[in-house]
Amino acid sequence: MKKFKFFFLAILLGAAFFSCKSDKKPAADDAKTKASDALSLTKYEMDRGSQIYFDRCAGCHGSTRKGATGPSLLPEGDGKFAATKDLGAAGLRVFIENGTPAGMPEWKGILSEDEIELMTRFLQVDPPVTPPFELSHITDTWKVIVPVADRPTKPMHKRNIDNYFGVIMRDAGKVAIIDGDTKEKLAVLKTGFAVHILRSSASGRYYYSIGRDGRITMIDTYPKVPQIVAEVRASFDARSVEVSKYKGPKGDFYDKYLIAGGYNPSHFVIFDAQTLEPLSVTKTSGKACDGDKEFVEEARVASIVASHTDPIWVVNVKETGMVWLVDYTDPRNPQSTKIPSARFLHDGGWDASERYFLVAANASNKVVVVDVPNKKLEAIVDVGIKPHPGRGANIKNKWGQLWVTGHLGEGKLACIKTDKGKGQWTVVKEVKLPGNGGGNLFVKTHPKSKHLWVDRTLNPDAALNSAVTVIDVNTLEVIKQLTMPAEVNGRAVHMEYNKAGDEVWVSVFMGDESGLVIYDDKTLKVKQIIQGDWVENATGKFNMYNTTHDIY
Repeated sequence: MKKFKFFFLAILLGAAFFSCKSDKKPAADDAKTKASDALSLTKYEMDRGSQIYFDRCAGCHGSTRKGATGPSLLPEGDGKFAATKDLGAAGLRVFIENGTPAGMPEWKGILSEDEIELMTRFLQVDPPVTPPFELSHITDTWKVIVPVADRPTKPMHKRNIDNYFGVIMRDAGKVAIIDGDTKEKLAVLKTGFAVHILRSSASGRYYYSIGRDGRITMIDTYPKVPQIVAEVRASFDARSVEVSKYKGPKGDFYDKYLIAGGYNPSHFVIFDAQTLEPLSVTKTSGKACDGDKEFVEEARVASIVASHTDPIWVVNVKETGMVWLVDYTDPRNPQSTKIPSARFLHDGGWDASERYFLVAANASNKVVVVDVPNKKLEAIVDVGIKPHPGRGANIKNKWGQLWVTGHLGEGKLACIKTDKGKGQWTVVKEVKLPGNGGGNLFVKTHPKSKHLWVDRTLNPDAALNSAVTVIDVNTLEVIKQLTMPAEVNGRAVHMEYNKAGDEVWVSVFMGDESGLVIYDDKTLKVKQIIQGDWVENATGKFNMYNTTHDIY
């Protein structure tokens, strides 16, 4: 019973998107009946189940179902968590339909009954074998749509590219480019499936999107209508992409290279940033940072950031708890410094000085601090249950210079002091959020704002997941909870400021009426709602200037 309870708490915890259900027959007591039920999948059902799992479950539980932030989902178990065959269809349905208090959303009503029933059987059979995906396979997917020589050398319009917003419409496999000054839709572009993030070139000209299918799309903002100029596929499953931002003595590396991190296969790939030509592949499988130094084959790249002061990418390898500092001066043979930290590494961002990188080790309830120029572990900070900072938020007040993270597993913010002095690298202030439970995915602020914005997207309470909380940066007291206006319906997720820091854009998705809600940051009043047939469940939004300059 103890193992079963632990499985229930853990099963739906690290990714923002999962999907499953089960059949209505009570679970049979004998293993023979369970096995026969589990094995009754046709090839079509196996393919369909694989696609649903990839879309909804792989982020938490691993592409090969061996577990990560969430537990393993293997038929025979793994010695730590219950075997899915022992849980049976009825047991699996409980978790899939209801979610868990630790941050997994409920999926009843999102997946169809047929999809849920299929997943309760799919999870009781062995996972499909992943085929190889080497440099030659990646090169085969590479396509230059507009050669560099044919691209404009200056903007072909008078718009303010710095205030462009790249908006992800995840399930539609599209990215919209919106003029943040006029709020006009400039383009809706077909990109990778379930785009996870956008990153901008160091020059602030290009957006690079990466989808859950590993497809990288390069979007040029200089034409009158933004357009895709190159694309490539880095892996079967991915989350992260970043450019080289170090100028060097002669600007040698500025916007020269691009890196993408793979979930499946577990590797990172370096590309030419102007053409997306693949240059090298480096596997990230290896020994874990703790315990008996187990060898982890599925060691996925969770997040990547670029140093502004050194020719280095910070590459966070999820399952091993190793932070790789990848030197890209020789992109075909990159050298890496590997720093043991804590598991499982997820997302993070720079402190205000851009010397230290802070990343959530959400399975350990810690935040890891890395001194990037000196290539060493600076600190490991105890925070709350399952930290999920996004890039985090940098604020300054009477407690000092702080970096803030929220949590999936509980309703509080942890404020870590990053400047020198008493209390450095400790949580000097905790902020309790309204209501019960966690479910926070992102926190956001701006140097010109007095506010810190917090979502509760994965909280099961509709009153919380459809609202955002605004906090006073100076006092760290809750000012107001803003429920999304009646014109939209669904869960509020991911806040993004405009360049000036006086507007905050919030997405509303997973409901009947999705849209983008734009707030005045000073008055906290709704300025505008962007809706239309082209707004298909918008999620992440990335202002060009803020993304380029790591403002958060």
